[in-house]
Amino acid sequence: VLAKLEAMGELDNTYIFYTADHGMAIGRHGLQGKQNLYDHTWRVPFIAKGPGVTSGARATGNIYLLDVLATLCDLAAIDAPKTNEGISMKPVLEGKRNTVREVLYGVYCGGAKPGMRCVKKGDWKLLKYDSPRDGVRETQLFNLAENPHELLQEHCDPKVAELTDARPA
Repeated sequence: VLAKLEAMGELDNTYIFYTADHGMAIGRHGLQGKQNLYDHTWRVPFIAKGPGVTSGARATGNIYLLDVLATLCDLAAIDAPKTNEGISMKPVLEGKRNTVREVLYGVYCGGAKPGMRCVKKGDWKLLKYDSPRDGVRETQLFNLAENPHELLQEHCDPKVAELTDARPA
């Protein structure tokens, strides 16, 4: 696609957004699949290129994919639809800000309700598991700057560390 845009002389006049679905646990935290809100599963890749996009600019990640429409409209200098709930990331793409919003909220309601909820602000992330049917009620607080993999006390067990090669402080 990039080669074709360049051959057409349109590469420098085109915005390109690369993103994907969120990740999978693949055994992390004893979980499989996408049914959780730990960062290894919750985060999505998002790469942008285009006129005015600061090369190497990096946001703290406080965006939702619903912000894409607001951003595209802002970049095209048109009003976003009134039903759009996103916030334009244009200031982040231009290197004028490093975040779109201060707080992110997440929810996973699969299985027993209400499921899992989280709130992330700055380096802090609070996770709440709540599955009364299964007798699970758990609250976890992480400082992502100090514990980016959201390791738990159980990860300190020597047998777990041997299996995972994780050595949390």
